[in-house]
Amino acid sequence: TVIDNVWLPLKPGMRWVYEGTSIEGGKSASHRIEFTVADLTKEIEGVRTLVAWVVYISSGEVVEREIAFYAQDNDGNVWYLGEYPEEYDGGEFVAAPTWIAGLKDARAGIKMWAEPQVVRSSYFQGWGPAVDWSDYAKLDEVGQKTCVPVDCYEDVLVIAESSLDEADAFQLKYYAPGVGNVRVGWRGADAVQEELELVEFIELPPENLAEIRSQALELEKHAYEISRDVYAHTQPAELIDPTLH
Repeated sequence: TVIDNVWLPLKPGMRWVYEGTSIEGGKSASHRIEFTVADLTKEIEGVRTLVAWVVYISSGEVVEREIAFYAQDNDGNVWYLGEYPEEYDGGEFVAAPTWIAGLKDARAGIKMWAEPQVVRSSYFQGWGPAVDWSDYAKLDEVGQKTCVPVDCYEDVLVIAESSLDEADAFQLKYYAPGVGNVRVGWRGADAVQEELELVEFIELPPENLAEIRSQALELEKHAYEISRDVYAHTQPAELIDPTLH
């Protein structure tokens, strides 16, 4: 659960907020993503993962809430082991396309290599065939510069992401050393055309982190009720040992 990868450092209490626009229903809409690392761990396929709490907001309305699971191996590579996303329309629950490594033929994938500059071929970020989750990525650019509301960054790494059901459509993610993802862009036939910038990067105080933990555990409680064929077969999330971080 100690994730200190220079391109994707994840520590309990760290919070990234992104704002921008995306195309929805043929029209441009404001988009906001709040990504926070909770002080929770969950065992998946014998691996202790860190739990992330993610909220997606479109035109001021929460359209998705998600708990996602990350772990770092001994070589410094960050793995993605699954996710439970709840989608909403008008505040009403719509669906929860869940995939967890080891269940329903799902497999973990690489979210960030320890040395991504030397990885020249594309790679899967995970594999969830039961819900058609097939995201893959490849190195796009290195040594870039970019400025966002939080700061200006150099030596930025650009990763191009897509999935098997998208033809010539890529989401471009810009990673700054020591910070992580600072910008999102797009290229090709991407129907969503999401563009985001990092507007907040902070470490939450204990009381705020406790609220994030509470929300994540509440979503997990619902996950056990909704996803009986996948999530119900996982071990409950637990409070992480603070001495490990």
